[in-house]
Amino acid sequence: MSLKGKRVAILAENNYQEMELWVPYYRLKEEGAEVKVVGAGGAKSYHSKTGYPVNVDAQADQVSAVEFDAVVVPGGYAPDMMRRHESMVKLVREASQQGKVVAAICHAGWMLASAGIVKGKKATSFFSIKDDMVNAGAHWVDEVVVVDGNLITSRRPDDIPAFCREIVKSLSKTA
Repeated sequence: MSLKGKRVAILAENNYQEMELWVPYYRLKEEGAEVKVVGAGGAKSYHSKTGYPVNVDAQADQVSAVEFDAVVVPGGYAPDMMRRHESMVKLVREASQQGKVVAAICHAGWMLASAGIVKGKKATSFFSIKDDMVNAGAHWVDEVVVVDGNLITSRRPDDIPAFCREIVKSLSKTA
């Protein structure tokens, strides 16, 4: 499957989970997608939970959902920081409203809840935020990967292969 011509935003904030950002980043690039790391605030780079840096290509307040075919939200504790920035929440919300692929893994469900896009959707997340997802209106299930329309969710780093496979598959279907 080739994703040549597809544009993907991967969101970044401090305390991101390394594999949940870097594996989709390189997997999507491998398929030919143009991948941009989008930061929450004015920082030029953010650090993972263990200190590994990621450089930012653009800030959330400088981009729009219309520029991307997908938005990927990695987990770790970064989503709790991301959702404090309205421009980040708006990017996720508008991507969903525009029918773009929105993919979230682990604690990234916090961003989906804050964006108000899980109500009535089947979704999964790391088990500790199940209540947050349910309270936001999601039909939460404990599965490796869940696809409900344009929404793709997974639970934890072990699920990354299935998570990436579904992102690639979904992007391959879009015009």
